[in-house]
Amino acid sequence: MASSSSLSDSYQATLERIVFQVEKVMVGKRPIIEKLLVALLAGGHVLLEDVPGVGKTMLIRALSRTIDCGFKRIQCTPDLLPSDLSGVSVYNQRTMEFEFRRGPLFSSIVLADELNRTSARTQAALLEAMEEKRVTVDGETYALPEPFFILATQNPIDFEGTYTLPEAQLDRFLLKLRLGYPEPREEVEMLGRMEQESPLSHIRAVVLQEEFARLQKEARAVHVDETIKQYIVQLTTSTRQHADVVLGASPRASIALMRAAQAEAFRCGRGYVIPDDVKSLCVPVLAHRLLLQPSAMMGGRGAESIVSSIVAAMPVPVRRHAAG
Repeated sequence: MASSSSLSDSYQATLERIVFQVEKVMVGKRPIIEKLLVALLAGGHVLLEDVPGVGKTMLIRALSRTIDCGFKRIQCTPDLLPSDLSGVSVYNQRTMEFEFRRGPLFSSIVLADELNRTSARTQAALLEAMEEKRVTVDGETYALPEPFFILATQNPIDFEGTYTLPEAQLDRFLLKLRLGYPEPREEVEMLGRMEQESPLSHIRAVVLQEEFARLQKEARAVHVDETIKQYIVQLTTSTRQHADVVLGASPRASIALMRAAQAEAFRCGRGYVIPDDVKSLCVPVLAHRLLLQPSAMMGGRGAESIVSSIVAAMPVPVRRHAAG
């Protein structure tokens, strides 16, 4: 029987191979790739916001190819209907019965491209799928596959033809990330990789769907000390009491931060969470959940800087040995 340390080494090697495969496509974006992987391990959804052309869609397509499971891409447009996502019931004249034809949501990984270009009605149709991992059509409820992730992209809200995502939907995303422009040397390397053919064709699947589900269960088993839980709650509570914040992080955000910290610890090969796991994920987990005062926005104070200042001011708990 393999020891727990050898199993941990095996899991780490698998996760490293996933990152290596994605890096064939995305140059210089390892921290973002690792955070995406953390979100998948935690069973959460991810929102990538950035200007067009920086590789948001390619990053998600590359990551999806490393897991041998179903993948669908939804191009969000103003005329997209909820039934275009979940599916429709069609009358079969031969059997004289209605048959449910499943939509693209019935895939393990769903890329919702340019999510904020579709209407609020269609955006709302994703809420049940994101939170409960099921969809309801014509009174019938259908379970979605396990694991199930929505990886969405959006353009900045000041771009033409975009809609603001409602707070309830933003709260369902575990992480919100930004890619940013590559460094000049990284962009030159990217041109070299794209010169002949798309590097996506060289990406190979690393894990099966069932194997990744097992990795998720192992990540959920990572120990979280009571002092770490108190630290997480102190951070989220501080967002609710901040003078620049109208709506702070919800209890769902506290759970999300704990789950993400567990996944980060697991990715690093540890069986317990340390404060640095929490600190490294506070901004991508919490910032997009805050609703700021108009005076803060007019003064140029953003949610990310507010969360960063809260983290910097919060005393870090003394590390204790993990149980067991």
